[in-house]
Amino acid sequence: MFEYLVTKLHDVSLMVLLLAGVAVMATAYSLLVPLFAGDDLGKRMKAVASERERLRLRERDRLNAGNKVSLRGTPKEFVARVVEQLNLNKWLAQEEARAKLRMAGYRTHAPYVTFLFARLVAAVVLFVAVSFYIFVIFTSWNVALWVKFGICIGAALVGLQIPMIFLHNSISKRQLSIKRAFPDALDLLLICIESGMSVEAGFRKVADEIAGQSGPLSEEFILTTAELSYLQDRKMAYENLAQRTGLEGVKSVCLALQQAERHGTPLGQALRVMAQENRDMRMAEAEKKAAALPPKLTVPMIVFFLPVLFIVIMGPAGINIAEKFK
Repeated sequence: MFEYLVTKLHDVSLMVLLLAGVAVMATAYSLLVPLFAGDDLGKRMKAVASERERLRLRERDRLNAGNKVSLRGTPKEFVARVVEQLNLNKWLAQEEARAKLRMAGYRTHAPYVTFLFARLVAAVVLFVAVSFYIFVIFTSWNVALWVKFGICIGAALVGLQIPMIFLHNSISKRQLSIKRAFPDALDLLLICIESGMSVEAGFRKVADEIAGQSGPLSEEFILTTAELSYLQDRKMAYENLAQRTGLEGVKSVCLALQQAERHGTPLGQALRVMAQENRDMRMAEAEKKAAALPPKLTVPMIVFFLPVLFIVIMGPAGINIAEKFK
């Protein structure tokens, strides 16, 4: 039975068929999942709305008892126990891991523990799978033993980086959503400020209005509203907003808001200038992507379109020449 399985794994036609089946299933999954995906904006907004009450309770308890009240979520017991016993905070954690998780929208302690556990599991799974394939299935590969161990260790290192790749992709998607909606949010905030609203009320109103266009930006504005209301230094609220987003446009706006409050300059003028700058940045980025499109299309055209075009054009002539030579 084992020899039959090994033989089938080395069958090229069977492996090609399996890969084709996996590709078809992945394509069907990518096309059908958006049709059945529900709108979780309401749940996300409800979770973010409760952050204000949590901040209020934390500040009250800190002032009354002097005890630090944690707002962090509780991870699963098994995952937390594994992370604690193996001391993964020391071996797998990075200094910027928490900051990157916050940039990706994971603000509690539970995602941090899950991230460490996922790095461990991915490394172990890839190491075991590659070792099983090299030392048990593909035994006919005559190379040095240290090369095989090196490949297994390399697979473990790749497994360590897989959660980081997922995290970077989540950050990129979140930043893209914020970047696209931020100029419009600044225009709305400018209207609110010039109509007589305070900064906190303006952020809250913009968060409600911009939720349909960008859920992450709405979450960040709601958190900023809560921090502006309860933090002792309003400067920290703007700095936290800039750190959570990691975008240069947001950082410049937060810096302009800090300077406006410090020196007493009109907020409306600063927001008007920053909104125009962010709109120009968005247009420049769109033009950059449009200019990069022709070089990107060169390789697909050479590989896929031109051979088919040559076959269609020269096919009949080739058939006629072959018949005359017969």
